Amino acid sequence: MEEIPSQSIGKNDEDEIVMEGAAAVHGEPLQDGNCPPNVESAVEILQEKVTKQIIKEGHGRKPSKYATCFLHYRAWTESTQHKFEDTWHEQRPFEMILGKEKNEMTGLAVGVSSMKAGERALLHVGWELGYGKEGNFSFPNVPPMADIIYEVELIGFDEVKEGKARGDMTAEERIGAADKRKMDGNSLFKEEILEEAMQQYEMAIAYLGDDFMFQLFGKYRDMALAVKNPCHLNMAACLIKLKRYEEAIAQCTIVLVEDENNAKALFRRGKARAELGQTDAAREDFLKARKHAPEDKAILRELRLLDEHDRAIYKKQKEIYGGIFGPPPQPKPKPTNVLMRTWQWLILICQWLASLIYRLFRRERHKAD
Repeated sequence: MEEIPSQSIGKNDEDEIVMEGAAAVHGEPLQDGNCPPNVESAVEILQEKVTKQIIKEGHGRKPSKYATCFLHYRAWTESTQHKFEDTWHEQRPFEMILGKEKNEMTGLAVGVSSMKAGERALLHVGWELGYGKEGNFSFPNVPPMADIIYEVELIGFDEVKEGKARGDMTAEERIGAADKRKMDGNSLFKEEILEEAMQQYEMAIAYLGDDFMFQLFGKYRDMALAVKNPCHLNMAACLIKLKRYEEAIAQCTIVLVEDENNAKALFRRGKARAELGQTDAAREDFLKARKHAPEDKAILRELRLLDEHDRAIYKKQKEIYGGIFGPPPQPKPKPTNVLMRTWQWLILICQWLASLIYRLFRRERHKAD
């Protein structure tokens, strides 16, 4: 795997894109996905048993027959709102070759064939184009004659005349296809087209899934990681720009599982953690990154910013809470009336005189006895 120069963390290089100095772009994260989303766009009838509502517009053209499509989807039974599949949760895009899909995916394929890359849509599919009259009693569990709701995002697609699936490709073909997607993503990133750039990176990662990586050893594994890890790191760079910090942390952590000393992964995870206010965890990442890239100015700058942030917080807290545990305020003496003070003195003198007379009287009486 190609080594990452320590001085490249804050600069552009061939394999990885960084985010310093670029304008921020605000993205729209996905909904939590527990229930089908409420969509107010117009209903488009694709077939008698398939309708579509667009949640987010896509770009470019639509896939043709035998195109290899990469998508994320969630699926619910319409009657019970029971979610039975979620590829977002599994963090693994689904691969579908249009025209070669399984019978239970026919309605989903109809919807996908009408979508553009990057489009997200809500599909309603009748049971006839889903799991049919019998349903499915294994995984996923779908009742008989169940109409289905899909929330689908078409990440992208490859036009291949014969519809060659990833599983039919050689290792070199899959790594090459992933590398092409990565380079396309880099070009889009440089133009600040972040959502489309992430789609290209995600498609590249789909070619290099866990099942494929598990089979690789030696130079082929190194070749695959040299493509896969930069895609995760560039995804993290996009997500930080889009202020989706939790997702950025997840992408960096995937790289650190493979390479715990990856300076760029540590740096970007530290950036995302700092933005979330996780300053102790961010400092830990930056310090570890500095150990492997001691001269990198971007790391030193982030550590300096954390120190300045801590000093500012301490100063503010001192201003707010500094006097809480200090000496209590002294009560102000109450003004006294002159006549009242004179009267009190006279009473004391009278009491003293009465006591003196009583003692003298008792002494004289004692002498007489």
